[in-house]
Amino acid sequence: MADRVEFEPGRLLARIAAALERQAPPVPGPVRFAGDAFVFEPPGLLAIDAVAVVPLDLLKGIDHARDTLTENTRRFADGLPANNALLWGARGMGKSSLVKAVHAAVNEGRSGNGRLALIEIHREDIAALPQLLRLVKQSPRRFLLFCDDLSFDTDDTAYKSLKAALEGGIEGRPANVLFYATSNRRHLMPRDMLDNERSTAINPSEAVEEKISLSDRFGLWLGFHATSQDDYLAMVEAYAAYFALTIARTELKARAIAWAAQRGGRSGRVAWQFIQDLAGELGQTLDGSAGGARK
Repeated sequence: MADRVEFEPGRLLARIAAALERQAPPVPGPVRFAGDAFVFEPPGLLAIDAVAVVPLDLLKGIDHARDTLTENTRRFADGLPANNALLWGARGMGKSSLVKAVHAAVNEGRSGNGRLALIEIHREDIAALPQLLRLVKQSPRRFLLFCDDLSFDTDDTAYKSLKAALEGGIEGRPANVLFYATSNRRHLMPRDMLDNERSTAINPSEAVEEKISLSDRFGLWLGFHATSQDDYLAMVEAYAAYFALTIARTELKARAIAWAAQRGGRSGRVAWQFIQDLAGELGQTLDGSAGGARK
């Protein structure tokens, strides 16, 4: 009969634990964030070398929103309490441009971990937001999470993930994270969706409250409205001066007004598109650092 080998329970458990440790993947250390701008592509981050930023002083006609968002962001960068912000309203009035410009302005003069990191998260990746928060919460840096053109449609439940991640989840929002979003809708939901809830729900008021409570998670609501002709011309003149376009002021204004009439409206985006067309006609180049459509 073969000899029986006796194992002490303690030694056997130790051998099993050692075998499991060899098979398990190593515990990841804190992520090192080299750079100031990233795009979240689950499950990781893509570093962005150069961000298309419009200088803050070129954003005309949105003075209140500019000053409020800059102060809120500066407080956050300084380690003070700050609010999530929702920038909502008219198309082409500089909502996303303002977020990027404020981020760049607040980072001026800062170094190392004192610099804010900007992370863009796409609308379709909102459900993975908790994963992103766990990724950044261990870092000594502070993060500005940015979702451009955020909105939700009928039967879209991703807004519940965002609600929980911003304020309502058991983990809560990490102290080193602030969330900024832009949208054409103040409550992030289409009006017909809210009207449908009122007409079909058993308790209409409760159903609508659930849908619009997401926007309540943003402490700052900054509205962007259709611009006046004076503000539109101020945008055009600021761009023309910044890029040193060689054109008389009277001709510049007349052509800018005609361009807006042709487009059927005035906005920061229309002003920028006019400047691009004019620069091309004049044979002058534009510095790419100030490029990009205003939203």
